[in-house]
Amino acid sequence: MSSLDPRIPEAMETTPLGLARRGFRGRVTAIMVDGDHLGVSAMEIERRLLEFGIVEGASVQVLHEGPIGRDPIAVRVNGTTIALRRREAMAVMVGDHGQLAKTIA
Repeated sequence: MSSLDPRIPEAMETTPLGLARRGFRGRVTAIMVDGDHLGVSAMEIERRLLEFGIVEGASVQVLHEGPIGRDPIAVRVNGTTIALRRREAMAVMVGDHGQLAKTIA
């Protein structure tokens, strides 16, 4: 896949929301839960994220980071503000708004 078309959304660079810093704006490209976290099943984590409105195409913005270890983070998802632990946010893949604008052009 060396010749990726930059206009195709799958070709854009994505990153886990858990690595995003304060001020980041982007869109959810996928939810990828690797496994269980502290006794909570992968299916339960995915269900919780979906209930929060974290679905493919949702607009996200990192508003605040906690004082100790930057955890939890406050995230605005389609106009609703929620708090997430970074380990849960690692399952949410996001693309940068600036890059998304390039893919549409």
